[in-house]
Amino acid sequence: MSTDQRPHDPQCPFCRIVAGEIPADVVAQDDQAIAFRDLDPQAPLHVLVVPRAHYPDVATLAVGDPEALVAVARLAATVAADENGGQFRLVFNSGAQAQQSVFHVHGHVLGGRDLTWPPG
Repeated sequence: MSTDQRPHDPQCPFCRIVAGEIPADVVAQDDQAIAFRDLDPQAPLHVLVVPRAHYPDVATLAVGDPEALVAVARLAATVAADENGGQFRLVFNSGAQAQQSVFHVHGHVLGGRDLTWPPG
């Protein structure tokens, strides 16, 4: 999908980060996804990976642009390899009840300590 055809929401803070309108501590990016540090980290490694296109949740992204979902997972693995020896948990919260607070799909790359199960 070309950049001018990607879904975009001008009110979405993650779309605004992708566009460079809001600063973020970007740790990795490619032409389909961008990874930046979470402002409220829950682990020593806590990076958000978002597709450059706006989709509200992971299920919508999987249907609308499965290649972008693969790109998000690939970039998450790259971040974990660079920052934590490749060990990580990748979490997608989908919906308010699941604690999703920004409705632009994003994966949380968590690591840097022992992660317990169940997660909460």
